[in-house]
Amino acid sequence: MKTMKDELAQVMDKRRLNQAYTTMMQAAVADEAVQAFLQQNADALAPDAVNRGAAKIYEYVNARDGKVTTPMQQAGYTPKLVVSNRLIDITYEPTPAKRAQEAQASQKALVTSLNMPKAIAAARLADYDPTNRGDALVQALTFTTELAKAPRAFHKGLYLTGPFGVGKTYLMGAMANDLAKQGLASTLVHWPTFAVEMKAAIGDQTVLPKLDAIKKAPVLMIDDIGAESLSPWIRDDVLGILLQYRMQEELPTLFTSNKTMAELTDFLAGVEVGNNEGLKAQRIMERIRFLATEVAVGGRDRRNG
Repeated sequence: MKTMKDELAQVMDKRRLNQAYTTMMQAAVADEAVQAFLQQNADALAPDAVNRGAAKIYEYVNARDGKVTTPMQQAGYTPKLVVSNRLIDITYEPTPAKRAQEAQASQKALVTSLNMPKAIAAARLADYDPTNRGDALVQALTFTTELAKAPRAFHKGLYLTGPFGVGKTYLMGAMANDLAKQGLASTLVHWPTFAVEMKAAIGDQTVLPKLDAIKKAPVLMIDDIGAESLSPWIRDDVLGILLQYRMQEELPTLFTSNKTMAELTDFLAGVEVGNNEGLKAQRIMERIRFLATEVAVGGRDRRNG
């Protein structure tokens, strides 16, 4: 019975092959990486594996050295010799650049953004200027750190309040991206736009699917609550149901608002339009206070300043 060593010698035998093929194969088989592979897998390979796998060896060396380009390489993969059924074969593994690209795509997919500014996609906690808003940054970092440590436990979210342009939405987006780095998914929703879409959904009977799409989010971040037009239906049958579910399930929920919690209470009660539905407003606020801690965000108007 021939051994793999015999077969290797046969492949290298110029008498059995034409000169051009011999030269190419000698160079490929003599390649340092190929030799290391053959030695490491000598027991796993069939005696005639080198002869039968000559084309694979040649492809591997030339693809690796960039002398030929395969579709897999164009897609970001690099060749690797493997043993398959005791024969030599090639597989393609992602390059470091491809792995980084895939990791970035996977991370990006963990953040669902509904009608949010494009800048949120690049928001980073490390870039957040703590001037006059250091407490907010500390609490944001604390929240993401603690949630990453114990993702199944209940973590009270933040209710970021402050004037226009001080960076509330950016901070919330940075928190979502920080959580994504740690493999945790979140959904950000611009509440005034969502409220308009929910009213429109009545006509095509998609209210429940739209509500369910955000209601069960692992981490929900509601942006600009209190900036919508006051609607008892949105308040009671959309926001109320949403917050009730998240409170019962103890799901992390965060908010941004230009209104303090006290001001939001008056807004939900209809005080600004001459109504007085304080009891209904208090029911909503009880849920918000259960889910989030009020945190003031100060500083200058960074949007227009």
